[in-house]
Amino acid sequence: MKVSYHGHSVVKIITNNKTILIDPFINGNDLTDLKVENEKPDVILLTHGHNDHVGDTVELAKKNDSLVIAPHELADYLSWKGLNTHNMHIGGAYQFDFGKVKLTQAFHGSSYVTEKNEIVYTGMPAGILLMAEGKTIYHAGDTGLFSDMKLIGELNDIDLAFLPIGDNFTMGPEDATVAAKFIEAKLVVPIHFNTFPPIKQDPHKFVEGLKDCNGKVMEVGEVIDL
Repeated sequence: MKVSYHGHSVVKIITNNKTILIDPFINGNDLTDLKVENEKPDVILLTHGHNDHVGDTVELAKKNDSLVIAPHELADYLSWKGLNTHNMHIGGAYQFDFGKVKLTQAFHGSSYVTEKNEIVYTGMPAGILLMAEGKTIYHAGDTGLFSDMKLIGELNDIDLAFLPIGDNFTMGPEDATVAAKFIEAKLVVPIHFNTFPPIKQDPHKFVEGLKDCNGKVMEVGEVIDL
């Protein structure tokens, strides 16, 4: 399994001959190295409906006939745009041909702003657990700190966790440090920072402050063999 980070909250996973993109915010993301025209995801996983997470899902999915897996209301909204979707909800899991996906709770909002400046409610935000090739990846999505992260860690042997550290909209570094302790992942990678002025953070300082687990700042485009 190959896992790479591409700025903001964008993660790419290649497993079981499938390419998976999580929250593919590419156009408008000055920190990413990806180009929409070059990406060919088989699967797109979405944590919630905000524009900086849905990103280029519609164009990518239409071009590649990707399966889009998202919380129920968001999946419905995207299906109305002609996408092939699989609806899920918090606490639910499903076995796909590439691996098992389970949605966890996340404390945040979820809505999509249309080109007409209309706000469309897209249900509850979520985190994602992906189990494949005997490994478990946790992408927390956008969330504040919550105590049930400890339960997520107790119930799952997490190999790699992506945690937001940007503050303002999500956990900041201090709360993300507590979250890292709760989930007990073998490796923690910070995400959702430096894309916009309000979420400017030093990811290296965050990783240095982790005392109960290993942390790593993944450079944009960097690949981990899991």
